[in-house]
Amino acid sequence: MTTNIDIPAQYQDADALLTDNGFKTSNIWYHGTTSGLSSAIIEHGLKRSGDDEINQATKKAMATIGNSYTERKEPVYLTQSKQLAYYWANEKVRARKVHTGSDETPEIIQVTLNNSEVEVKSDVGAVVMLMDLSPYMGYLEELYQAKGIEFDLDDIQARAMELNREDYLNKFGLAYSAKDIDKALLSIVK
Repeated sequence: MTTNIDIPAQYQDADALLTDNGFKTSNIWYHGTTSGLSSAIIEHGLKRSGDDEINQATKKAMATIGNSYTERKEPVYLTQSKQLAYYWANEKVRARKVHTGSDETPEIIQVTLNNSEVEVKSDVGAVVMLMDLSPYMGYLEELYQAKGIEFDLDDIQARAMELNREDYLNKFGLAYSAKDIDKALLSIVK
């Protein structure tokens, strides 16, 4: 499973962060987003509501076909790698193109947590990606293989329900905050 994402050189940090135990963590986290959202994020902070434009487009589409739509309160998704954040920023660009017709570019927000009240947790809800062998898991497999570290996707999928909670953070780079993140903690990665 190969991915066709061209990660700009300034974001390629997976090789430096990846170890046999997964991705190293620090007080620096990243959030992948788009050029259409980054200014509002920097101005207002990262909010747990998801993308208002996509939520409104989905609500309108569901009303058109006669179904109701209940907006979910999404957490703020984070990762410890600029490279992984860029992957998710690319996904967000695609989603916004489909839902809103916007032509945007991927952008990365850096979150610096110094003695902050924001707690970063492992995103175990991502077990669905493991079970479905999402393109993201294939991308991770490529990163591990390039570093010469074993990453057996078949074995991981077979053991998806038995994995340690921290594997989602360390091995897969999937984390979240259940709280909004103040704008004072944010900056755009250039």
